[in-house]
Amino acid sequence: MALGLSMESTGGGDILPIIKFDAKSGDFIKQDRVNVNGMWEKQEEDLSLPTKIAFDFANLQVGWLSFASGAPDFRMVKVGEAMPEKPSDEHKQAFRLKIYKPELGLREFSHSAKTVIKALDVLHNQFEAEKGHNEGKVPIVNISGLQTVKVNSPQGELRFKAPEWSISEWIDRPSAMDGAGSSPAPVAAAPIPAPQPTGSDLF
Repeated sequence: MALGLSMESTGGGDILPIIKFDAKSGDFIKQDRVNVNGMWEKQEEDLSLPTKIAFDFANLQVGWLSFASGAPDFRMVKVGEAMPEKPSDEHKQAFRLKIYKPELGLREFSHSAKTVIKALDVLHNQFEAEKGHNEGKVPIVNISGLQTVKVNSPQGELRFKAPEWSISEWIDRPSAMDGAGSSPAPVAAAPIPAPQPTGSDLF
């Protein structure tokens, strides 16, 4: 996976709602901010597999990420530019990219776990091999399930989860990826609703 663009941190700009991935449990989690009685709170919902979702690999960023301050501190470059210097011992190598699905809207997906980075590296290699025949399009990634990754450590063998995914097709770039059109899921300014059934096609 190559490197890219100018360095940036989390100092401002629009904040997208996120999709989280727990590398220990293998859970994908949709996170939103909701307004409850005038107070903003996090609302999280586990998402099920398999699913298909658009990945904005053309604007994939790589670099460093730290949560030492309690908030994510990204020091990123777009793929193709030189890797920024490591800001501190607390920063870990990471990636960040936009993902899109009509039911979820435009969201951000990032991670610093080596097992997830390796899985994304393989997926990005497929993107690089196929993009020349799909100019102006974005890949739809089929996330079919999870794979168990075993890691040897001083504490013994550790087990993690990584996504099993591959590019299944290419589509015209959704306008929502460039900030146009409506995004149905990012922020809900309403009381937390009753639990909704989880569909099989959520990421």
